[in-house]
Amino acid sequence: MRPFFFLESLMRRQTIVSTVLYAVIAVIAIAAYAPGLHGSFLFDDFANLPTLGATGPVDNAASFWRYITSGTADPTGRPLALLSFLLDARDWPADPFFFKRTNLVLHLVNSLLLFLLLRRLGRALTVNRQSSACARADMAAALGTALWLLHPLFVSTTLYVVQREAMLPATFVLIGLLAWLHGRTKYAEGRSIAGALWCIAGLGGSTLLATLSKANGALLPLLAWLIEWVLLGPLHTQPDTLGKDARRSANRYGLIQLFFLWLPSAAIVCWLLLQGLPDILAGQTHGRPWTMGQRMLTEPRVITDYLRLLWIPHPYTSGLFNDQLLASHSLFDPPSTLYAAAFVLALLALGFGLRRRWPAVSLALLFFFGGHLVESTVLPLELYFEHRNYMPAMLLFWPLSLWICAVPQASTEQLLVRPMRVLPRTALAATLIAVLAMMTHARSDLWGNTREQALLWVRINPSSPRAQANAAQALIASGHPDLAIPPLRRGLSRSPGEIQLAMNLFGAECQLGSVTATTFAATEQALRSTTDPGTLLSHWFDRAIDGAAHPTCPQADFSHIELLLEAADENQRLMASPGRRQDVAYLQGRLALSRGQAKQALTYFDKALDRQVRVEAAMRQAAILGSAGYPELGLAHLSHYDALQASATKAGDAYRPPFGMPRIHAWVLRRQGYWDGELSRLRATLREDARSKEVKSE
Repeated sequence: MRPFFFLESLMRRQTIVSTVLYAVIAVIAIAAYAPGLHGSFLFDDFANLPTLGATGPVDNAASFWRYITSGTADPTGRPLALLSFLLDARDWPADPFFFKRTNLVLHLVNSLLLFLLLRRLGRALTVNRQSSACARADMAAALGTALWLLHPLFVSTTLYVVQREAMLPATFVLIGLLAWLHGRTKYAEGRSIAGALWCIAGLGGSTLLATLSKANGALLPLLAWLIEWVLLGPLHTQPDTLGKDARRSANRYGLIQLFFLWLPSAAIVCWLLLQGLPDILAGQTHGRPWTMGQRMLTEPRVITDYLRLLWIPHPYTSGLFNDQLLASHSLFDPPSTLYAAAFVLALLALGFGLRRRWPAVSLALLFFFGGHLVESTVLPLELYFEHRNYMPAMLLFWPLSLWICAVPQASTEQLLVRPMRVLPRTALAATLIAVLAMMTHARSDLWGNTREQALLWVRINPSSPRAQANAAQALIASGHPDLAIPPLRRGLSRSPGEIQLAMNLFGAECQLGSVTATTFAATEQALRSTTDPGTLLSHWFDRAIDGAAHPTCPQADFSHIELLLEAADENQRLMASPGRRQDVAYLQGRLALSRGQAKQALTYFDKALDRQVRVEAAMRQAAILGSAGYPELGLAHLSHYDALQASATKAGDAYRPPFGMPRIHAWVLRRQGYWDGELSRLRATLREDARSKEVKSE
């Protein structure tokens, strides 16, 4: 009989127990998330998912390549995230259930990968100890995974369809870390070739895949380096490895560290500094209501609030709407800026200081801050989003789990806190799991009811214009515009320039029969003063023009819509954007056409193209003219586009997409002859309609 057979058998049984425990927790998670699977698409879903049908159904190779290169977020366009949406739909509109179901499956997959990672790290933490310590480390891995998997904060990531873009990088980061650790073990065994293949696949291949899902996937080498530095230390070859082979393995692993850990980590830090420092020094805003310096002052407050929500879980939080958060103007404005900055610096110091004594605590803290390096520092992103914690928080609950399971730290036999007896520890673990599961179930239930969700969010975020507008839309859609009006009026009085509040108040009052003079004036003022509202402007006016022939209230007729468009045209900040200048001219053309002024409409449509030469705009406007019964004007508009495009090409001023995936997308469209084909078909249709019109007139 082999020596220590009993201890090995005990360890195997404990491994089975921890695996079964994880499986039970996964079933609990499915039950907790089930109510939210029947919710609706929200917010950024509508800005990103319609690309599924932007050029028709994705049902052949040509449409696949058009779709997969259509992303505009990050220079990479996040093609792997786009690819994953094809699991749920091939066209738009689509059913949100299938998207949410896939997100939940991905959340469960990530939890399994996290369980495997924590188990591996736990065994590294308890190396050279009794097998019972390793078995307890396995139980701690299951518990640490449960606390992350069932945490209610991540409902707003898992059930928010578009945040698959936050989940997929975590998947590839976890796969990369596991592959790298496996390769590291091969190096320790003296198997350098196998070790190199695993490490290169993990740190190289997975970093590439994670980055193609979202930019923060590029942090994988840095996170691996933190694990190496804090927990693992220098590579130790196994005792049966010959001295020469041991040195060779260590040297070769040093090259892996250099090229796949240290240099990529330094590169991402240097890139962030080069991106951010000039903007901070120049006081750049990038169209935001704060400077980049103010963003850097604000982020410690944001990180502090993230930690509050992570360690003191709440079933209901601010959710998707955090635009009410005011940026810090100095360390003392507001005063919480200084306290938050001191708190974050203290935690960072603690993370570095505890590396030798309590490495699990050190790693959890440094992994959290390292995971926030891209989205919570110098890039001009919005200040606050809950989903940004999805990957950084993966190790955050592991030290607590190690304590509950009485796992000693690697460098000392002492625990951070004296362990409790088995029964209290078990009761505490079960209580934490039960409380988190109930909170997650309650929050998921809310995500399954769009109207109640909107109304709760507006109560939690009374100062958020987005929450106010979202709640108003939910009330109007459910036939209660009267209930939407009072909070919109209060919100607009606090924020007079908020275009989304003004437009929703206009719509709510119009449904009741009349828009007050005060509301109409407030809408005009908001249009004169708003910054770039994106596609909100064109979408709202498109609907308003469609209904102006048979308005639901006197203030929604053509003459009043014209006054509102004139107010937008007078807005210098709005007109600074070529896209918005084009939108306003396009809307003026649509309004003229709806009033029967076809030649005036053509003038405005040509003006829209003059402001920004885009083939999509030319085709849309020509099709509108043709559909309204003026195919000859549609053909004239396409001729105007041809002349503009030829002139711009000759002068070298033709529109060139920004670097990255948009440029690749443009190349794909040229390679396929997509726009040439679409223009030919549209011209053929317009010519046929023009001939039919001539025949009828004879």
